[in-house]
Amino acid sequence: MPKIDAPTVAEHRANQERALLDAARMVLLENGPQAVSPATVGAAAGLARSSVYKYFRSGDEILFRIVADALLEWGERVRDTVDRAETAEGQVEAYVRTTLALAASGAHRIAVLGSTLPRDETARRDLADAHYEVAAPLRTALTALDNPNPELIADLIDGALGRAVERIDTGRNPNEIVPETVAFIRRAVGIHPRPTRHHHKG
Repeated sequence: MPKIDAPTVAEHRANQERALLDAARMVLLENGPQAVSPATVGAAAGLARSSVYKYFRSGDEILFRIVADALLEWGERVRDTVDRAETAEGQVEAYVRTTLALAASGAHRIAVLGSTLPRDETARRDLADAHYEVAAPLRTALTALDNPNPELIADLIDGALGRAVERIDTGRNPNEIVPETVAFIRRAVGIHPRPTRHHHKG
C-alpha cells in the first residue's frame, strides 16, 4: 500500500492526482498526445499502471483533464492581465502578450490541442466552450473599440497568435516575435501606434 504523506487521505489522493497530471503534461509536450496512456504516465510519475487507473480510466480521460486544466489556467491569466489594462486598446494588447507568454510555458500549446484530440461529442463540446470563453475578454475589448464584427476579428487574432506561437516553438526569438505580433494586431484592429514623446532641452 502506498505511503500516505498528507494529513488526510483526500489530500493524499489530490497530491497523487496532481503528480500524475504533471507527469502526463511532460509526456504530452515531449512525445505528443498519442503517447499519453496510463502506462506511460505511471512510468513518468514513478507509479504502476494499476495505480493510475485509480484516478483515470483511460489515456483519453487524462488528456481531457490536461487540456481542461490548461484552458482554465489560460483563461485565468488572460482575465487577470486584461482586467488590469485601463483602455480597450490596452486590453487587446494584454490579451496578445499574455497568450504569447503562456506559449513559453506550454499551457497554450496544450490548450489548443482540445480542438484536435479524438473525443466523444460531449467532451469535445465542453472543451470548445471553454476555449471560446478564454477569448471573451478580447471580444469585449473589440466591441468597446466599435469593431463591427468582434467574433470574426477575435478568431483572426487567435489565428495570428497561433502562427506566432509556432514560430516561438520552432526556436525563433520571442523578443523578435512578440513586438512584431503586437504591432501587426494593433494595425489590424485599427489601433494607432502610440505617439513618440520628444524631450526638448529647455
